[in-house]
Amino acid sequence: MYKILIVEDDPTISKALQTLLENWDYEVLCCKNFKDIMSDFISFEPHLVLLDISLPYYNGYHWCATIRAVSKVPILFISSASDNLNIVMAMNMGADDFISKPFDFTVLVAKIQAVLRRAYSFTGQTRAIEHTGVILNLNDTTVSYKDQKIELTKNDFRILQMLMENAGKVVSRNDLMTRLWESDEFVDDNTLTVNVTRLRKKLEEIELYDWIGTKKGMGYWIE
Repeated sequence: MYKILIVEDDPTISKALQTLLENWDYEVLCCKNFKDIMSDFISFEPHLVLLDISLPYYNGYHWCATIRAVSKVPILFISSASDNLNIVMAMNMGADDFISKPFDFTVLVAKIQAVLRRAYSFTGQTRAIEHTGVILNLNDTTVSYKDQKIELTKNDFRILQMLMENAGKVVSRNDLMTRLWESDEFVDDNTLTVNVTRLRKKLEEIELYDWIGTKKGMGYWIE
């Protein structure tokens, strides 16, 4: 069953869309937390996103760019702001189609079906971990925050993945070293410190300052 995420501020429209699409046997989730749409995106793992331009806090272009930083999932804009400038901007941001409001439900469903058919000739779903707006993409070992993205080394990625998988908990140095070198053999403890220091400096490039904390004598953690 295909899953569709609806990002629409008007509850009347989002409810009508949900009812329509569920009648077509799609699994549907309507976003309610417009401050953090990526939480729903990561947890729900939709096959397609219906996205309005006018939204609280951040507009649809912002969320389109944020999703595109980590995923190839199809994005269909639905908006009454259907002038040529907005349509061109949406397509340039990575949208797959633009549907003007008010729209005919039959046409909308036909467009959704066509986009899904085209899109899922590619394999695999986006695999990612999200915490407080930080997105670790498990497919290409990049980390994104506030529309900024950096590539990680193998060691950077392994450290950050383990810390984000255990967010809110202290991860011991021994556990990190085992994950890092995938071995129970002795590794110089200072080598882990060097790797964490390097990772912290790299995260500062995307404005993540002091994001990895230290519990003296125990290990590291992310709040």
